[in-house]
Amino acid sequence: MRKARITTTACKTGAAVIAIALIGGCAQTKSFLSGMGKSDTPSGEVGILGAPDADLYLAELYSLAAGDPATKAEIFADAQSGSQLTPGPQANLRFALVLATPGHPESNPEQAQSLLRELLTQTELMTPAEISLATIHLKAVEELIVVNSAARRLRASSSRAAQTQEAATNQRLATVEAQNRQLRRDLAEAEDKLEAITTIEQSIRAQDP
Repeated sequence: MRKARITTTACKTGAAVIAIALIGGCAQTKSFLSGMGKSDTPSGEVGILGAPDADLYLAELYSLAAGDPATKAEIFADAQSGSQLTPGPQANLRFALVLATPGHPESNPEQAQSLLRELLTQTELMTPAEISLATIHLKAVEELIVVNSAARRLRASSSRAAQTQEAATNQRLATVEAQNRQLRRDLAEAEDKLEAITTIEQSIRAQDP
């Protein structure tokens, strides 16, 4: 009887332990499920519902920078369609980051700058990580626009200098050619006069007895 009571007590204790473990497991599962679709900030506070993790943005940007042409085209098309069909801070940020990334044919710093500036006026709809990404890439595209503008001015200046030099060279060539033509005419006239004089001398000699 005593053994049976011990066995019964042990069974009850085991059942209680299992129940506690199940309750704890259910609580953890519920906590995990309730966290899906939310972005955690570095301080652990709950972020924006449905906002992607910053790693997803970075992984896509890496694929865009290092991928083959087909991958780059696919990422751009997907980001563009997402921004057009379901516009919102996250979709627009994704498209802006794609536009801001150099190294693919659809890179557009000016359009990225416009989108990022607009996004940073509605930061209450973005996570801190998204705000950081938008701010960093906005600074980057602004610097890139300045560099591109300077490069265009330099190319234009070089082109104008080259055109001026070419025009001056062409002018010098035209002047030399005109001088050569005049020299040829003068030489032809001199030869004609010399021939006429020679003819006259020969005629005089022929008449002299």
